[in-house]
Amino acid sequence: MDKKPEKLVPEVRFKGFTDDWEQHKLGETLTGFEYGLNTPATDYDGINKYLRITDIDDVSHKFDISHLTSPKLKDDNYLLANGDILFARTGASVGKSYRYSNIDGKVYYAGFLIKAHIKDHFSTNFIFDTTLLPRYHYFVQVTSMRSGQPGINAKEYQKYIIYTPSESEQNKISDLILTIQKLIDLQQRKLEQLKLLEKAHQQKLFPNSFQEKPLLRILHGDNSWWNSYIGEVFTERVDKGSSEKLLSVSITDGVYPFDESKRKNNSSDDKHNYKKVFQNDIAYNSMRLWQGALGVSKYEGIVSPAYTVLKPLPNQNSIFYEFMFKNIDMLHIFQRNSQGLTSDTWNLKFNQLQHIKIKTTNLNSQNKIAKLLIKIEELKNNESNYYHNLMTLKKYLLQKLFL
Repeated sequence: MDKKPEKLVPEVRFKGFTDDWEQHKLGETLTGFEYGLNTPATDYDGINKYLRITDIDDVSHKFDISHLTSPKLKDDNYLLANGDILFARTGASVGKSYRYSNIDGKVYYAGFLIKAHIKDHFSTNFIFDTTLLPRYHYFVQVTSMRSGQPGINAKEYQKYIIYTPSESEQNKISDLILTIQKLIDLQQRKLEQLKLLEKAHQQKLFPNSFQEKPLLRILHGDNSWWNSYIGEVFTERVDKGSSEKLLSVSITDGVYPFDESKRKNNSSDDKHNYKKVFQNDIAYNSMRLWQGALGVSKYEGIVSPAYTVLKPLPNQNSIFYEFMFKNIDMLHIFQRNSQGLTSDTWNLKFNQLQHIKIKTTNLNSQNKIAKLLIKIEELKNNESNYYHNLMTLKKYLLQKLFL
C-alpha cells in the first residue's frame, strides 16, 4: 500500500487552521520587480528621503534614518507605497530585504534595490517574513554566486520558492511576528537610552583633567576631590602562581575564568611565570588597556605574564576605579601613555601607569559612586537579556510557524 504523503504544514499552527499550505514562486505573490532610481544622493531636504542598501538596518531590516539623504533627481515612479518590498540586488548586502511602512514617509528607492508589490490574497508582512527564514538566506547564498561581485537579478528573485497558507492564516502569523518585532524595537530603544544614561553618569561622576570636581555630586557626604596618581592608590601585584584557575580579561566581560570562554587555550604548559590575581584586584591587558580591556576580579587565579595586576591600597574601592578607568577620557589618557610604534604594539605597563595623574575622592564617596553605577549596569544587563530573549523568541517562531 502506498504511503500517504505528509501534509504540507508547519510544526506550529493557530487553532482552527488545518488546510495544507501551497507552494509558490515569489513572483506569484509579488508583482513589478522594478529596479530603482539611478541618481546620486544629496543633503536631506526635510521631505524627500532616499533609501539605499546601506540605509536598511542589518538586524531589524528597517529604514535607518541616522544619515538621511534626498535623491538629486526626483521621479515619482520610484516612490514607495504600502505593499512594497525591496530586495538588494548586488554587493555584500545582496538579499537584504525591506518592507515599506507609512511611518517612513516619502521615500524613493535607489538603483541597487529591486521593488516588488504585493498581489491580492497575499499578506505583505507574511511574504516579507519569508525573507527572514534560513531557507531564504541559503537561496541568496547559492543564487548570488558570480565570478565577480555577488548579485541576484529580478528574474532570479521571482523564482524563489515559498510556502503560503490562506490569507487569514498569513495575517494571523504575520500579526504575531509583527507584535514581537514591536516589542523588540521598544526594548532596543530602551536599551539604547540606558547605555546613554550609563555613559553620561560615567562622564559626569568623574572629573576630567580640566575639572576640579565632577559635574554630578553625591548627596550626604564629603564630596571633596584631590589630585593623585594611580601609583598612590594601586601597587603592582607581582606574586607568581602556576596551579591556580586560569583567568582571562576582555573588553566586554572583564575578568572571567578562561574555561568559560570559547577560545582555544594557547597558554604555556609551564605556568610558573604566570601572575596571581586575588579578589578585588584589577587585571588588565597591557596591550589593550587603552581599549578598556580591564576588570575587577571576583576570582582568585592566575593570568598570563602579558597582563598587569593592580592591587588596591587600603581605603580604595576597586570597582570605583574600574568605572573611572573605562571612562572615555581615561581611555584617551591610557592611549597617549601607551608605548610602541603602532597600535598593534602599544602597551602600558605599571612603571608608566603609576605616574598617570587622576582625581580621586574618599572611600565613602567611592562606595556610593560605585554602587550607583553598578545599579545602572545591572539594569542595562537585565534589559539586554530581555532584548536577546525576544530576538530568540522571534527566531523560534520563524522556524516553527513557517515552512
